Amino acid sequence: MGSASPELLVEVLHLAVYTILASVLTIGGIAVEYTSVQYFGSGEVVVALWLAAIGCVMLYAGVYGIGYQKAMVQFRNLTR
Repeated sequence: MGSASPELLVEVLHLAVYTILASVLTIGGIAVEYTSVQYFGSGEVVVALWLAAIGCVMLYAGVYGIGYQKAMVQFRNLTR
């Protein structure tokens, strides 16, 4: 049985952290967007627009900023 190198363990740990962070931001962004729709439906347009902006930033950061630019790069480096 061979043991994993410390470098590989660090890469896997980074990938796990990036994946978890991207997931939390994405799920949070979806929840904030849903809340924005609820506020919009109740007539609180200003709050709805603020929440929509925050939700967009969270979704962008989760999906593209961390998910695509960080996690996918770590995954590609790990599979080489």
